[in-house]
Amino acid sequence: MNSDPVLRVDDIDVFYRDFQALWGVSLEAGRGQIVSVIGANGAGKSTLLNTLAGLMQPQKGTVHFMGESINGLDAYETVARKIALVPEGRRVFPRLTVYENLMMGCYARRARGNRENNLEKVYELFPRLADRHKQMAATLSGGEQQMLAVGRALMSEPQLLLCDEISLGLAPVVIKEIYQRLRQINTEGITIVLVEQDIRQSLKVADHAYVMLEGKVVLAGDPKEMTEEQVKKAYFGV
Repeated sequence: MNSDPVLRVDDIDVFYRDFQALWGVSLEAGRGQIVSVIGANGAGKSTLLNTLAGLMQPQKGTVHFMGESINGLDAYETVARKIALVPEGRRVFPRLTVYENLMMGCYARRARGNRENNLEKVYELFPRLADRHKQMAATLSGGEQQMLAVGRALMSEPQLLLCDEISLGLAPVVIKEIYQRLRQINTEGITIVLVEQDIRQSLKVADHAYVMLEGKVVLAGDPKEMTEEQVKKAYFGV
């Protein structure tokens, strides 16, 4: 792993009121890497991303981004630090157009000044969004809404892109296209933390992988060196 990581998570505990969702979770993401976090439902993957994005706060441990602690920062402050979340379920604004949804992604002062250039990049990455820029988001297909959610996150000019279950509910051909676009995004130097239940697809693109079970990291390493047996044992806890 990169000796000077873009993201470093050290021994964090996270709670939903009295329920502990994460237990001593640690991970790293080097500059320009794709890091995959896999696990079954309830493993704590989304909680981890929400914590990195400032939607939740760790009760113990630290999160560092670009060498600085981001503990205690709200979500709008993490966006200003160049961290963007593509949330589970896409969560586009259904009664806004594609263009208006994308503009919602560049409300940070730094990104507003480059919005036309960023918009052009998003349209080049996802031409279908350009074709449908006047359409209401509610009228898009599931795959197009996922493209819109990714594009909206890119409008904030992130250095760290957090993707939560981007393949959920999509057809295989659409998933393949989304992952191709993620590789393109990554070639621009953007670090990606990818949370997925789809083991095979996420490990295929990852430089480093973590398997979570019941709020803990139970396996970590280079996916090319992980055996299928190791991953299944960690994923299912058997």
